Amino acid sequence: MKRKDFLGTIGTSGIAALGSFGCNKVISQPQMCIHWRMATSWDKELQNTIYGGPLTICERVKTLSQGKFVIELMDNNFGVQPLQVLDAVQKNVVQCGHTGSFYYTDKNPALAFGASVPFGFNAQQQNAWLYKAGGLELMREIYANFNIINFPAGNTGSQIGGWFKNEIPDKDFKDLKGVKMRIPGLGAEVMERLGADTYPKLIGKEITKALKNETINAAEWIGPYDDQKLGLNKLANYYYFPGWWEPSTTLELQVNKSEWKKLPKAYQEILWSACVEANSNMLASYNHLNSVAFQVLKLKNKKIKQIGFPNNLLKEAKKVAFDLYEEEAINNSDFRRVYFQWKDFRQQISEIYWLTEEAFARTNFNNKDKYPI
Repeated sequence: MKRKDFLGTIGTSGIAALGSFGCNKVISQPQMCIHWRMATSWDKELQNTIYGGPLTICERVKTLSQGKFVIELMDNNFGVQPLQVLDAVQKNVVQCGHTGSFYYTDKNPALAFGASVPFGFNAQQQNAWLYKAGGLELMREIYANFNIINFPAGNTGSQIGGWFKNEIPDKDFKDLKGVKMRIPGLGAEVMERLGADTYPKLIGKEITKALKNETINAAEWIGPYDDQKLGLNKLANYYYFPGWWEPSTTLELQVNKSEWKKLPKAYQEILWSACVEANSNMLASYNHLNSVAFQVLKLKNKKIKQIGFPNNLLKEAKKVAFDLYEEEAINNSDFRRVYFQWKDFRQQISEIYWLTEEAFARTNFNNKDKYPI
């Protein structure tokens, strides 16, 4: 049976609690009609990737509820600015919003863990932490202060380090003075400590404009597919890797908690299931489209150079990142609670990954190659 047919069958007979990971009960579908509005931080042009997350949620919720639970996603974003989604959801301007938690570290630095932090988890590890190792519960404790409940609802996978107009010195590297870079979250603070000037509030097409008018001379966005959609490859020639500040990035659906509590149980299960699907589907889309886009990128512009960050920069960045975490843990009880649990799980899962995923990657490519192409 095709997935569409399968989901349609669920919608007709009742809602299976798909998002509960193994729950086999079926909840009768209510007859009441509910209309929500969703704001998002993403450009509509990226509907095959990051904008696809909110699209998946809206479409699946409508299908599974037989049109009784509708979430409206409008082009004008209901007047909500891309980086004001959390505020809009908190104030119930919209009932929900699709965004990244690391855009709101000025409210609480601990929110960054819900998306990505420097030298953190890849997508599989992040999902393991959120879904199974207590990460989501920890994040929800913080979001409760904003009257919000959050749901993982998309992942970009591991990212490339971004576009630089100037090459970073290798042997003579001391700091990043002179670099003016668009970078969000705690990665921005690490870059600042390395000497760069950062612009964390630029997003989407704003990045292209800033790189074009030389407000910035470096920018990271996501990866080959989305970067080319924004035209970043036409504005800088040095494409650095890896994106150590975002080894993967979880996007999420933020829901006004008061509105969430009003939903019938069946609709709550529908929304949860739709977010799980969006999380999985976005990661698959990025893995596919980035692999294709990277080959196009190499063929279209011979001036572009793929360069690994200098090793001494990576070592210093990692030290600076964990120094930052330790400092925040002293001053912020929310950060402390999340960080030490996250740190323990990082150590635990890294050991098995070294023997499995990473060991396979090392043996699957020629060790003489700087990177596998």
